[in-house]
Amino acid sequence: MKRTFRATILIATLSIVLACASAAAQALSIIPQPAQIEQRGGTLKLTAAMSMAYSAECARQAQYLREAIFGATGFYWKESNKKNRADVVLEIDANQVAAAEGYRLTVDGKRVVITAHDNGGLFYGIQTFLQLLPPAIHSGKLQAHAEWSVPQVTISDAPNHPWRGMMLDVARYFFDKEFVKHYIDMMAMYKMNKLQFHLIDDSGWRLEIKKYPRLTEVGAWAGKDQNRLGGYYSQEDIREIIDYAAVRGVEVIPEIEFPAHMLSAVVAYPWLSCTGEQHEVPRQHFISRDLLCVGKESSFEFLADVLEETVNLFPSNYINIGGDEAVYDRWQECPLCKKVMEREGITKVSDLQGYLTNVVADMMKRKGKTVVGWEEIIMRGKVSQQVVAMIWHDVKDSIQAAQAGHKAVLAPATNLYLDFPESRTPGELKAATWMPPISLEKCYSMPINDYSPSSTVLGVQGCFWSDQFIHGTILQELPQLNEDRSERYAEYLSFPRLLAVAELGWCSNATRDWKSFKQRLSSHYARLDHKDCNYRVPEPDIVEMTEADGKVRFQLASPVDGATIRYTTDGSYPHSHSAVYNAPVTVDRKEDFRAITEVSSRHYSLPIYFAPDFSAYKQYGEFVAEWKPNTLASGKSIWRFEATGKMVGNGTYDLTFVRTRGTGKVTLGKLSQYKRSELLTEVSMQSPLNGENAAVTYRIEQTAFEAGLPFYIEVETECSDALDTYGYVFVKKIE
Repeated sequence: MKRTFRATILIATLSIVLACASAAAQALSIIPQPAQIEQRGGTLKLTAAMSMAYSAECARQAQYLREAIFGATGFYWKESNKKNRADVVLEIDANQVAAAEGYRLTVDGKRVVITAHDNGGLFYGIQTFLQLLPPAIHSGKLQAHAEWSVPQVTISDAPNHPWRGMMLDVARYFFDKEFVKHYIDMMAMYKMNKLQFHLIDDSGWRLEIKKYPRLTEVGAWAGKDQNRLGGYYSQEDIREIIDYAAVRGVEVIPEIEFPAHMLSAVVAYPWLSCTGEQHEVPRQHFISRDLLCVGKESSFEFLADVLEETVNLFPSNYINIGGDEAVYDRWQECPLCKKVMEREGITKVSDLQGYLTNVVADMMKRKGKTVVGWEEIIMRGKVSQQVVAMIWHDVKDSIQAAQAGHKAVLAPATNLYLDFPESRTPGELKAATWMPPISLEKCYSMPINDYSPSSTVLGVQGCFWSDQFIHGTILQELPQLNEDRSERYAEYLSFPRLLAVAELGWCSNATRDWKSFKQRLSSHYARLDHKDCNYRVPEPDIVEMTEADGKVRFQLASPVDGATIRYTTDGSYPHSHSAVYNAPVTVDRKEDFRAITEVSSRHYSLPIYFAPDFSAYKQYGEFVAEWKPNTLASGKSIWRFEATGKMVGNGTYDLTFVRTRGTGKVTLGKLSQYKRSELLTEVSMQSPLNGENAAVTYRIEQTAFEAGLPFYIEVETECSDALDTYGYVFVKKIE
């Protein structure tokens, strides 16, 4: 009875502490939410006369803070050698702060003290301190006549997971080192500590390897002359990036992809493949079938040399070897690979990848490095050394890692691939479509267990892939104009979802709360503005939508502090000159109401959007396309529409055309399916669509699906009156 009573009291006390911490963090708008906050009344005013004390091991973080404060305030805090008299104290003391990367921040009426377990924790304490100041502290530009005060608080904090990462793909599209440093800076601002640097793919080799100069002379570039695209990082560039990241507590982990996704290396050195055929670096995205030949001793010499230079360059404890999406046809046909299978007693060609992984893992272990790779590296043959698997299909696959004695990081495409759009709203940026959109809430709400030293799952990692850039030129800069639209595009998709990934990795399940996060986030958009970081502006929040007497009444709130809401009531998209929302608005139909969040006249959200109601057609599956007056031409024509992301994976699909209304008579003929410009399937029919809700269904056998590539449908049509015909197209997977 006593034990039960004590447990009840303990739970009640813990609930009160967590509730107070949550309320305080919400009031202070700190992201990620700290573990413990004690907020007192009063503030501390910062002045130019303040001094800093710190030990030699804190010098680089102290300089970071000094520069951050000076940029916006003009205060250059002098160094003090008397800790007890200094106004700002930075110290590392593992006895006072036990948790790795942990810190304690104390602000009282006289001074600021940040005590940390290590340099990473000290940097995170600095970030929390900066978040206590107004957003303009991040501007780097002097803010005239501003006053700088921080609330008096004590914050004790440490991450719940040791791995809080982002993957940046610079292989499909090359981002220069200044953008990489900026991306690292933004990660570190929100206490993320791992950057997976995706340096190698079919479309480009981005890392200088001195022993193999053609990797960057040839493999880093696609196209010719004025159409040439690409670039690479010299080893000096890499050292600069690593040094920049080290101050900010970010570990840069190189990813050297093999046996697949390395066509850029095969182009430079054709002898690396099984066939020895000469290829070109692709300008359009696809997954090459050419693999590193495991039957040649020269392939292993190449890997040893490349990895030797790589690990000597990167101080990280990890080396990522990729390992995903290999198609084993080349190995199956290669006589040299067959000899290896016979020699090693391998009966399944895919298990050759496990053999390759073991060779490399042993090689890296001798150098004190742990191999990381996509989940396929633990699913293609038995791997004897412990590795870290990036789980990108299903979080439940981490069970397989546990059973095999490996570690795992959760990076599922369903929640943490930031190259997918946030919504299906018309006007959303061109982005990956082979999975459904990932909203900010869906990203934030991904299930993840709390970490313990015995956990298989080390943490989480968001992924930003850049293959969209090589589907065409629409997103690439015009160098003649010194544009940065590619960087802005990458930021638009990364932010604010990167902040959600940061809190997902930092906080325990008990302290993670979507409503609290969203409320705290509202003040962080200004911080992103001052950091010159682009982001997707969220649509206005619908506080209440009520329907009565045939009318619909909307009550809205801005999700961005200080932003304006503009709206229309005729179904048109609002703009910077549309009416300003000041009070609830009533319309005849909800489809007529549109509203945007306007941060500035050039930076605003997509509108609140109500998709058509397809409930009457649910037997036909998912909506694909719509035709309206003039979508189809009068007489005979071909209607072409995109179906990317609607027929995901190989299988049998029913594509159904439903005529909803109109007097125009429509007859459908032959239907063709294309992967980009490659004809995949043709289905010949001749079927009239007459009468309301008349339907025609085509059955398609899809056998050549490839993620990331655009898919199109063309259908022959004959229409008597293109000005008066309406309908929908749906798709349903049968098997």
